[in-house]
Amino acid sequence: MKTWGFRKAAVALVAASVLLASGCGDGDKKSSSWEGGGKPGSSASPNGEATTPEALPSTVAVSSPAADAKNVQAIAPIKFTSEDPQDTTVKVTGSDGKEIEGTVDKDAGTFTPAKALPWGSKITVTVTGPEADGKTNTATSSFTTMAKPAKLIRVSSFLGDGDQVGVGMPLIVRFGRSVPESYRDDVERRMKVTATPAQEGTWHWTSPTEVHYRTKTYWKPNSKVFYKVALAGVPMGNGYYGRSDLTVDLKIARSFVMTVSNKTKQMIVKQNGKVIKTIPVSLGKKSTPSSSGTMVVIEKKKHTIFDTTDELPEGEGYKTPIDFAQRITWSGQFIHAAPWSEGKQGRTNVSHGCVNVSEKMGAWLFDRTLMGDPITVTGTEEKLKNGNGWTDWNMSWAEYKKGSYL
Repeated sequence: MKTWGFRKAAVALVAASVLLASGCGDGDKKSSSWEGGGKPGSSASPNGEATTPEALPSTVAVSSPAADAKNVQAIAPIKFTSEDPQDTTVKVTGSDGKEIEGTVDKDAGTFTPAKALPWGSKITVTVTGPEADGKTNTATSSFTTMAKPAKLIRVSSFLGDGDQVGVGMPLIVRFGRSVPESYRDDVERRMKVTATPAQEGTWHWTSPTEVHYRTKTYWKPNSKVFYKVALAGVPMGNGYYGRSDLTVDLKIARSFVMTVSNKTKQMIVKQNGKVIKTIPVSLGKKSTPSSSGTMVVIEKKKHTIFDTTDELPEGEGYKTPIDFAQRITWSGQFIHAAPWSEGKQGRTNVSHGCVNVSEKMGAWLFDRTLMGDPITVTGTEEKLKNGNGWTDWNMSWAEYKKGSYL
């Protein structure tokens, strides 16, 4: 807004005041404002010598990392202060002069790089605030990141881009070395899951080298899921750092849920909530019972051989060709075709712990299931042990959340 009229009025008022003072006082006496002989715009000392004006205060500053700091962690937050943060901009550049992408939280006064800063690189931060009378509005500071460490931990995802999985599939991230408990909260903060439509979920550590993610209830059918594990440069204990970042973009398929009752010896198959098939089954006999609990399909083999000769006592082991095998536990329980037990299916349990179905129903299921489709078995003599397969759904939501460090 222009203020020329206001300034002219002010000048006129000052001039009038000077004339009035001259008329009432000693006309030969100089105005005290000129004593000392200093030039306009400078200050004067009592002995009449001019002094240099003090540096003008700045409206902005880079508060962290400190100016010229060395060996700064590659994921260290960049912090700034500003009298007007909402109208403040932050630019971060690398030693090559290229701008580094990131997000600015103006309320918190932080800049977060989109990924870890380059190892052993000079980083320059420029913070610019709004114009302010009598104050500078730009601050620049530089620091140098730490050299690439020798101790790096590999991070991997079980799933990859383009995978399509069942509604019970957990997201699985693995580490090449154990992560101490005191570092797991920081690791979790760097692992973000975005589902469309949005769904509540949490991470759960199944071991020091593996962490899973599941939703409160089964994934919504046909959801899109994206997750980013940004662990490059993140401290992971004992002098180790994350080696790299990774992202995965996948899809949840239709809902396909299997429920098996030991009481009825039947499997109920529901697709998108509707019963589409009832299948007679034979479960594990009393000496080798099937596990009761919720599991998911881990892997599928159209033809395989079950070999227990190295696991069972001599004379009890067997080698048997199997069709349409779908693993549901690490201990060796499968859904599979068992033509030799078709006369028992729906009536008696005769298996070694597997869910036996007919050859025809084995093929029917195999053609329709996906990795991550859930199966719940009830009423057997043995409860499923957590960790014997992807048992994420064998826990209540309250119990599952306890496996998170956030």
